[in-house]
Amino acid sequence: MSQVHVTVSGALIALIVAGTVGATLSWMLHTPPSYVERIAAQAESELERMVGSLIVVFSPEIDSSHMMALAVKLARGERSDLLALYVIEVPYTLPPDAEMALEERSALDALGAAETIANKSNVTMRAETIKARSTKQAVLDVAKREKANMIILGSFREGKYSGAPLGRLIEEIAADAKCDVLIGVEGKHGTLLIDESMQSTS
Repeated sequence: MSQVHVTVSGALIALIVAGTVGATLSWMLHTPPSYVERIAAQAESELERMVGSLIVVFSPEIDSSHMMALAVKLARGERSDLLALYVIEVPYTLPPDAEMALEERSALDALGAAETIANKSNVTMRAETIKARSTKQAVLDVAKREKANMIILGSFREGKYSGAPLGRLIEEIAADAKCDVLIGVEGKHGTLLIDESMQSTS
């Protein structure tokens, strides 16, 4: 039997070839995440950060009742804190804590309906009514206090007309908020913002 002579250079070449093959196999078995996978992971992380704490805003000028179903879905899916906030704007002609029976009744009705939607989905919701000189500043102050990740606003309501997509108040809140702002306009044929349990019983 003939003897195999192994030289130093041959051994080095063999080691390099073996290392290259091993590295190639390792890369094939552990492929780096694709672009789509990276985007999906980033979106998931962003969603978790975004919906950690939610505030749904109500006022005589902001109708967010149709946004409650979506807010509840987000809160339930991400186990987020949910606060329904009703702001009563007190004119400067009245004391800051003036009694405003009509507005306070509207606040009770709006927050009561919001609580009903949350309870149907077994989601814990806090409700708060505050009086302030400025609705915008009150919303921003509460968002800062709550360390809110998202403010949810519905349609602008002026006088007897409801359903205007945006108003100056909503635009100002969105412009000055230090967190994400979700503005929802109720569509004629939309279903995402509808509470299915209430729809099925109608």
